[in-house]
Amino acid sequence: MGQEYYEEAIQGLKKLLSEKDNLGPLAAMKIDQITSELQTTSTFNPIERMKAGMEYFKKEKFEKETKLFRELAKGQSPKFMVFACSDSRVCPSHVLNFQPGEAFMVRNIANMVPPYDQTKYAGVGAAIEYAVLHLKVEHIVVIGHSCCGGIKGLMSIPDNGTTKTDFIEEWVKICLPARDKVKAEHSNLPLAEQCSICEKEAVNVSLGNLLTYPFVRDGLAKKTLALHGGYYDFVAGSFETWGFNFSFLPHVKVP
Repeated sequence: MGQEYYEEAIQGLKKLLSEKDNLGPLAAMKIDQITSELQTTSTFNPIERMKAGMEYFKKEKFEKETKLFRELAKGQSPKFMVFACSDSRVCPSHVLNFQPGEAFMVRNIANMVPPYDQTKYAGVGAAIEYAVLHLKVEHIVVIGHSCCGGIKGLMSIPDNGTTKTDFIEEWVKICLPARDKVKAEHSNLPLAEQCSICEKEAVNVSLGNLLTYPFVRDGLAKKTLALHGGYYDFVAGSFETWGFNFSFLPHVKVP
């Protein structure tokens, strides 16, 4: 079935290209050529950018930390599992200086953890299961951040639940309890301030959703696993954390 979907998508792309006024049927058969031409007409060359990045990494890190990478070649044993937003401004490896092999990461829109569902959320469930049962991570951290577009989208969903996107709104509805709480308690505030509050409340919802995974509950009960909330404000350059031990603990701000 996967191959059929792939071939159907390719045919759809070729048809779309052929229907463009400036692209004939012949051009529709040359997708690679079109991509190449696009690169040459832009001042930004993605291939050269990636090559330069790899060269820097190899020279400044890989070749200077040969012992570390030799050990990583044998396997990984990260202490952390991190849920972070896909936002390009909030990479945990940069913000928290995680080194290769130190954190097993899942990044998605608005850093959300869905509840246990073997069908609807199998991808996230597989990552949590692998991290907890196979990698034996000791800490799961859910990190929210300032100016989150996903949370703004959540807060902007009409009360009747109607959506305008194919995927985004259905995904962020995972944290509807956070949205409802913020709207109930802070309806007098401007949307921007409500979003800032919801960015943290959504982290709490995700922490609660982690409890729906039996292997997470088992790890908490055995005290081999701990859950943490985090919030990165890239405007102020600050990071704060809070614990989760079947009840929310006070926030601790990191200077």
